[in-house]
Amino acid sequence: MKYIITDKRRERIEKVALQRQFSLHLVLENIHDPHNVSAIFRTCEGAGIPDVSLVYNQEKFPKIGKKSSASAYKWIDKEKYETIDECYSNLHKQGFKIYASTLAGEPVNLYDLDLTEKCAIVMGNEHRGISEEAGEKADKTFMIPMHGIIQSLNVSVSAAIILYEAARQRAAKGMYEKSELSPDKLNEFTDYLSKK
Repeated sequence: MKYIITDKRRERIEKVALQRQFSLHLVLENIHDPHNVSAIFRTCEGAGIPDVSLVYNQEKFPKIGKKSSASAYKWIDKEKYETIDECYSNLHKQGFKIYASTLAGEPVNLYDLDLTEKCAIVMGNEHRGISEEAGEKADKTFMIPMHGIIQSLNVSVSAAIILYEAARQRAAKGMYEKSELSPDKLNEFTDYLSKK
């Protein structure tokens, strides 16, 4: 049975497709709790991020429920990797700068990053954070400034803060007003979303 899309839905999907930020990417490394992954997918969808890389080599790959992700899971394209090296190599080939979130070493302040550049943000495990390799091979490491005794946030909360800082910077530059895709590619992407 062929799915028929209404004009109203098509118009909504066209608007969403136009605002997708293909130059902003997220990498999740060994995040354990599927509820955290679901919450992060919802944030990605809300911030207009179309793609997420999932690196799982220590934790079991999470089972994401449609209910817990509020259906955001279906709107995000996922790439699975077994190594950071393979993931980073692919992102660098596409021209992404890689910024990894960590408290280790000498990370820069999140608010000093230019998140309007073509960049991938790396988030790590709830307990261990990012792996040493993920930090060492990143182009830059950064941290969310903290002003209390506790020096960490839930990973889904951290992802929301970071991605919406990127969204704020991009909105200020008008990056949600004009598609990063050519008109033909935008039509293809709109058709792709319409079939989801």
